Amino acid sequence: MALEGGCHCGAVRYRMEGDPICVNGCHCRDCQTLTGSAFAVNAMIEADRVTVIRGEPVTDPEFGTRCDRCGVLLWATHPMFGDAILFLRAGTLDESGRMAPDAHFFVRSKHPWIALPEGVPAFETLPGEGDALFTPAQQARVSAAMQA
Repeated sequence: MALEGGCHCGAVRYRMEGDPICVNGCHCRDCQTLTGSAFAVNAMIEADRVTVIRGEPVTDPEFGTRCDRCGVLLWATHPMFGDAILFLRAGTLDESGRMAPDAHFFVRSKHPWIALPEGVPAFETLPGEGDALFTPAQQARVSAAMQA
């Protein structure tokens, strides 16, 4: 699967090659504030599978990569994964409806009016060491990206 996306004003466009490793709904207060919404939907994918095809996004080490003109956050990194893995904001994809969360994080700060789908794993904070979030194939992708 190759999907394209971009910022609100159109100055930055990117292409995501392949399926994400996983997709999460993050209900943490930071994601709520950064998106101006109840939660963010993040497509976790290897950085080398995302190519900027127009424009020059800027990267803020604290908040992530965004359009310098309209300010839309396109993706961010996480300290657990470094620069090898991006958490691409699925709402910036042209076909964002194709990205339903595989799991929900930080449900302790989830708005009470949000009903999570049955059968989708939900974690009070981030998944821990003993939580089976990734399949062996997904874990292999994460490990390969972090070793590259």
